[in-house]
Amino acid sequence: MSLNHIVLQGRISRDLELKTTNSGMSVMSFPVAVDRDYLKEGQDKTDFINCVAFDKKAEFINRNFSKGSLIVVSGRLQSRKWEDKNGNKRTDWDVIAENVYFGGSKKENITAKAEPSPDVSAADFIDLEDDGTPLPF
Repeated sequence: MSLNHIVLQGRISRDLELKTTNSGMSVMSFPVAVDRDYLKEGQDKTDFINCVAFDKKAEFINRNFSKGSLIVVSGRLQSRKWEDKNGNKRTDWDVIAENVYFGGSKKENITAKAEPSPDVSAADFIDLEDDGTPLPF
C-alpha cells in the first residue's frame, strides 16, 4: 500500500481564473504561498506551491476565494512531465486538490473577493426617533 497525501495552508498568490477543458470540465490552477515554520527568526522563506482543482472544487474556489485568501488544500502530490521548446525534459509537481477549506473566516474571504465599498459619511444617514418598540431579535 502507498500513501500520497499532502495538506497545505497558505495564501492564494495570484488572481484566480476558472477554465474549461474541451470536454466541459472546470479546472483551476493556482499557487499557494506557504511559509516555512522551521527557520530561525529573520530567515523568512516562502514556497509557492502549485495546486490544481477540478469540477465542483474549482467552481467552489472561484466563488469563495481570491488572491490573498487564506486557504487549506488537502490532496495528493502528482508529477507532470513535459518537454520545453529546446527539447529539454522537465518535470513539474502539482498538488491535486481533493478537499478545500477556508483557512480564515468565510467573511474574510468574501470581503477579499467583493468590490471596494463606496465612501460613506455620517451625512448619508438620517436620525430616527426611538419610539420604545422592541427590536424583533
